[in-house]
Amino acid sequence: MPKVSAKRQITLPADQCRLVGIKPGDECLSFVADGRITIVRQEPGSAWGCLTHLVDDPKISDEESRQYAIEGKRDQTP
Repeated sequence: MPKVSAKRQITLPADQCRLVGIKPGDECLSFVADGRITIVRQEPGSAWGCLTHLVDDPKISDEESRQYAIEGKRDQTP
């Protein structure tokens, strides 16, 4: 039975990883529901197109956008 390390790391059993297709280097997502943690392999390309509805504002630089996000001013524009 895997144990949680001091860094909160868990070694997943190899046979379980093989069953669900998790390989070294794969990215995984985790979810908490009903007091349980579920781990799933991130499917490559699964987020493709999820932000296509957003429109950029060419008046705001990438740096300004980062600063607004850091300062919690996401909904404000300069």
